[in-house]
Amino acid sequence: MDSLTKGLSLELAADGVRVNAVRPGFIHTDMHADGGEPNRVERLSPQIPLQRGGEPEEVAEAIAWLLSDAASYVTGSFIDLAGGK
Repeated sequence: MDSLTKGLSLELAADGVRVNAVRPGFIHTDMHADGGEPNRVERLSPQIPLQRGGEPEEVAEAIAWLLSDAASYVTGSFIDLAGGK
């Protein structure tokens, strides 16, 4: 995914298309319960530098920023939403 993001960002920049990636870490979602471990984020929180899992809204806010004019000069970049891990 990283290579695809970088490659496409270089290929499409001249056309005004920005390509970035958001890489979430342990986020409180139903995905963990669906995988059979509903308390996974809480169990792993002590290993995360910020000592907590992320919220879906935090991921959405990062994506919204990338879509905004405030990020108009951002391309080929990665946002790691992983609490410092």
